[in-house]
Amino acid sequence: MHKFGFIVHPLHLQDLARKFSFSSWIPDVILEKVLRYLPPINLSRLTGLRSQQGVEAEGYFVACTLTSKQILTLPQDKVLKQIVSAAKKAIDLGAEIIGLGAYTSIVGQAGVEVAKQLEVPVTTGNSYTVATALEAVKLAAQKLDLKLSESNLAIIGATGSIGKACSKLLASEVESLTLAARNEVKLKRLINYLTENIFSSTELGYSTDINSLLPQADIVITVSSSVDALVQAQYLKPGAIVCDIARPRDVAQQVSEVREDVLVIEGGLVAPPGPVKLNFDFGLPPGSVYACMAETMILALENKYENYTLGRDISLRKIQEIKRLGEKHGFSLAGLRNLKRPVKEEDFKQVKEAALLT
Repeated sequence: MHKFGFIVHPLHLQDLARKFSFSSWIPDVILEKVLRYLPPINLSRLTGLRSQQGVEAEGYFVACTLTSKQILTLPQDKVLKQIVSAAKKAIDLGAEIIGLGAYTSIVGQAGVEVAKQLEVPVTTGNSYTVATALEAVKLAAQKLDLKLSESNLAIIGATGSIGKACSKLLASEVESLTLAARNEVKLKRLINYLTENIFSSTELGYSTDINSLLPQADIVITVSSSVDALVQAQYLKPGAIVCDIARPRDVAQQVSEVREDVLVIEGGLVAPPGPVKLNFDFGLPPGSVYACMAETMILALENKYENYTLGRDISLRKIQEIKRLGEKHGFSLAGLRNLKRPVKEEDFKQVKEAALLT
């Protein structure tokens, strides 16, 4: 039986109630202080993972107790120490490879420093996240009769590892590509790379002002590391597709509530093979996992114990490879889902009709 570990953390203080119901009664200021010193927590054991090749694996979800905000603001050496401690707990449970979830994947040069301190390989899962997110975007575009070759695509968080990979893979497939991030120097560097290495007629642009580019975007892929929602309802173009890969979410909850003419989908939701049970409430629909989790599972099933997706630059070759390995073992896109429920055929019709009326 192959074994893997996956490191998670509470995105917000309120997420603690999923494990400790009494935490909802504790003032936030006290909770924040306590979380800085708590040891890693063994959340659950994943069971039922069975490849269509007949291989089985099980996994252990271990929590680093720091919230997203704490991971971004606390001294990085202390954050790194907590993440490594959580990974070592998973190794003690038998894990032969470690996956880094949510904000644990951006610490220490995007997993590089974590891998240096462990005796088993590490992956951030970002390669499979990119592969499945792009699959979801293309499926949504097809359902809305939107041609990529005639579309204006915007990528928010474009200079991060996932954003850069999406930019490189889609730059030659759309009519125009606009990149957004906080750092203008990094944006210019990425634009120069695309200009020199992607041979196409795609119009390229960039902005540090997200709200200025949203009204022109037919498709938005958002994958920032912001702890607050960045995409607001009033700026989106009628008929637009918004694929939110970020955790915590980049898209404000209000978008799905007030914009019937916009299709919001989650990026990176995957259906694993076998009667998989997470044995913990991650807020996921039954029969699905995040793609970053799935990448770790795929590597375990494939017996491919190596540092896979690490660092700020994702290998385009590995994106294609992990997609192929996922298909080999029976992983598939878990349909399309907005932030609350599965997207149905009538939803596509509603978006198209509402966009025409806007």
